[in-house]
Amino acid sequence: MNKFTFFDLRVYQESKALVKEVYKLLKKFPKFEVYALGDQLRRAVISVPSNIAEGSGRFSIKEKIHFIEIAYGSLAELLCQLDIAYDLDYITKEEFENEQERINVIGKQLSGLRSSFEKQLQPANR
Repeated sequence: MNKFTFFDLRVYQESKALVKEVYKLLKKFPKFEVYALGDQLRRAVISVPSNIAEGSGRFSIKEKIHFIEIAYGSLAELLCQLDIAYDLDYITKEEFENEQERINVIGKQLSGLRSSFEKQLQPANR
């Protein structure tokens, strides 16, 4: 069996770093948010590297693209939830902007990965 290639993807590495940062922010949340917004944030942020990994394990290019799109959707959900956390004063403006910047970088990386897979679907120009 081939080695799992997702470990080598920069977007996977960046999304794992994002998980660590979000978990650090969650430590600041009020206790009553552990099972509400905090749980939603954990699910969304974990979904990003998880779907990158799952997509890389698929043999079909269309399936790979599908999982990249799911990861991108989770990234958008995460940004929304961080915006809510900022509105509720659980995180500072600086913390929100730092994570927003990370999310934008990862979003661009996911878009680039998706584009590279889409090119593989196009017939060769003859």
